Amino acid sequence: MEIKILGINGSPRKGNSEFLLTKALDYVANLNNFDIKTEKYSFRGKEFKPCIGCGYCGKNEGKCVHNDDFAELKGKWMQADVIIYSVPVYHMSIPGQVKCFIDRLGNSFFGTYKNLFDSGEDTLPKLMKVIGSIVQGVHIFSGQEHTLTDLINHTLLMQSIPVAGDMWESYIGAAGWTNNKIDRNAMEEDFKKGNFDTRVAVEASEKLVKRAIEMAAIIKSGLKKHKKQLIKDSHYIPVLNKIKDD
Repeated sequence: MEIKILGINGSPRKGNSEFLLTKALDYVANLNNFDIKTEKYSFRGKEFKPCIGCGYCGKNEGKCVHNDDFAELKGKWMQADVIIYSVPVYHMSIPGQVKCFIDRLGNSFFGTYKNLFDSGEDTLPKLMKVIGSIVQGVHIFSGQEHTLTDLINHTLLMQSIPVAGDMWESYIGAAGWTNNKIDRNAMEEDFKKGNFDTRVAVEASEKLVKRAIEMAAIIKSGLKKHKKQLIKDSHYIPVLNKIKDD
């Protein structure tokens, strides 16, 4: 079974979030259980303007009024079975660029899918993406769990499934810290030195992606098995059509 993974580096620079994401994706590349197709996307050098609440996307099948990098990432997001966010902690939450993307993603989907439902019904289909989150910050208690929770809330709003890795390293996602260093390669250097906290963050990230792949396989198998029953509900039409096309 083919599983499409989209790894998103939500940092505006190539550094510690990129390191954790790369380690995790490299780890699952060696798994032989599934046909894994992996793509990485970085916010570095990209432009994501904030949502201005104009309603344009609702009237134009989800197309956004802004001309920036949003449409490209939205397309990749829609095609993926598994989405892995790897982000730094900014002000105890996700970076502003990522917030701009998910704000617009949610609003645009109402326009993308509104023809599925009765006129005036304000709802979204069951997209059934499996989404895992990796976060890291400079300090040990600097908002990692708040950031993970924000991304879990995003996952639920997008009618998708949040996953974590394995206990004890991963409660609600993978998290780490740079041991008070702001260097881009702080975690990579600490990992080479065998730093315990960094190795735990890497292992948590690896297991998170592994479990996300397994969950996606379970979901796709279940959707295929129960297609006849689910196709009667408009909420499942997009994901069932996607599986048919995979």
